[in-house]
Amino acid sequence: MSLYFTRDHEWIRVEGDTATVGISDHAQAALGDIVFAEVPEPGKTLAKGDEAAVVESVKAASDIYAPVGGEVIEGNAALGDDPALVNRDPQGEGWFFKLRLADPSEVDGMMDEAAYRDWCATL
Repeated sequence: MSLYFTRDHEWIRVEGDTATVGISDHAQAALGDIVFAEVPEPGKTLAKGDEAAVVESVKAASDIYAPVGGEVIEGNAALGDDPALVNRDPQGEGWFFKLRLADPSEVDGMMDEAAYRDWCATL
């Protein structure tokens, strides 16, 4: 399972017609200690680029955008009790939401891990 990244620092992992979405290690490091996360409710329909979730740190608050469109099938409830999961495991247990893809071709053109790392090095 490959990870793909956006220029807004979201990642997406696609398994069949389900996409798991979170923020990159680079993003969590830039935000600092995460103190709050709000995830979307199941059943919510998102279009690519929609504001989908919110994350707050000791430094700032930031919106999390949907890198692809679809219907939310699960929000990561664990973030409500332990938002620091995003800091400890941003590309694993610190995911924000899962959705059923409306159009799998929306993943086309996203950066793979190597391209994302190279792009982050220019920031």
